[in-house]
Amino acid sequence: RMNESPTPQSTWPLVVSFGGGTNSAAMLIEMTRRKVVPDLITFADTGGELPETYSFVNEFSKWLVERGMPAVTWVRYEKETLAANCIRQTMLPSLAYGFKGCSQKYKIQPQEKYANNWLPAKTIWRAGGKVIKLIGYDAGEHHRAKIPQDAKYVYAYPLVEWGWGRKECVATVQSAGFIPAKSACFFCPASKKWEVLALAKSH
Repeated sequence: RMNESPTPQSTWPLVVSFGGGTNSAAMLIEMTRRKVVPDLITFADTGGELPETYSFVNEFSKWLVERGMPAVTWVRYEKETLAANCIRQTMLPSLAYGFKGCSQKYKIQPQEKYANNWLPAKTIWRAGGKVIKLIGYDAGEHHRAKIPQDAKYVYAYPLVEWGWGRKECVATVQSAGFIPAKSACFFCPASKKWEVLALAKSH
């Protein structure tokens, strides 16, 4: 659908995995300019994003709707948020102990579960087709843009295809009137020292 070629894939549902940060926002902004309208935009709420991130997701969703795009659909791991899980178990996210399960459990799985119950996806899967999922890795992250297609999904990386790096993404978000930001849990073990210090100043 991105190149509008008359193939069977052009009828497949187009889903955007929106992380709430600069790269995926830039991808969606450029899609509005190219008149590429996805069928679904999902944002996985871990329960640990900064208040300004939640504010941005809400404002950006309104901006998208005003331009003919679907509103951002919020999804969440049903049992508890990542923040609640850490508090209940009095421990940090799994990354602090050498594991990388939090993104899979609290970001990827909730989005996949929602899609599993989303009628357009169920319909195309029954017909033998797939869902095209757009992910906002930029050109500097091309090594990450290698998720193999599976029985349900074909993965695409518009920013990589356009040759857009972080610089282009920041400029695009700024041109739309938004302040570029990073989306991550405020208690993420991968936080930089300056990010932790910034929490004391801002929050």
